[in-house]
Amino acid sequence: MADNKRNNIKTSEVDYKDRLVSIQRVTKVTKGGRTFSFSAIVVVGNEAGIVGYGLGKAKEVTSAIAKGVDDAKKHLIKVPIYKGTLPHEQTGKYSGAEVFIKPASHGTGVIAGGAMRAVLESVGVTDVLAKSKGSSNPHSVVKATFDALSKLRDPRYIAELRGVSLDKVFNG
Repeated sequence: MADNKRNNIKTSEVDYKDRLVSIQRVTKVTKGGRTFSFSAIVVVGNEAGIVGYGLGKAKEVTSAIAKGVDDAKKHLIKVPIYKGTLPHEQTGKYSGAEVFIKPASHGTGVIAGGAMRAVLESVGVTDVLAKSKGSSNPHSVVKATFDALSKLRDPRYIAELRGVSLDKVFNG
């Protein structure tokens, strides 16, 4: 299910909001001295279940962000959202970062920090509990969050597979 979610979303139809997660000044040392440029990680989403992240690098901050937004629009995934929260708890891992996301009751809000908050708000989740363990590197945390989100399964699809009602999926 996760494999066919990637790269089948048309970017021209939807208006995406972009969020800058991190920007860093990076240096390349050459014979003539140091060359400075900027590296940006950006998350875009329509706040209705579609989200993507991208990396951009350029000599100017605005150009790096623009490149990151373009890259993010090429790497979109569809995330199942059920009543403003996630259908079930999930863990994700990338490199040294590990994240845990858990559905929350209505009115809880997005309880997540830094890079995870940007991703979860961009996807359109309004109530969620999240914990980041291990590395706090924004690049790794964003990729671990995407790993967790891509593993989520749609409750309607699960109910259809099992041949039961949607209430029975959640109540056991």
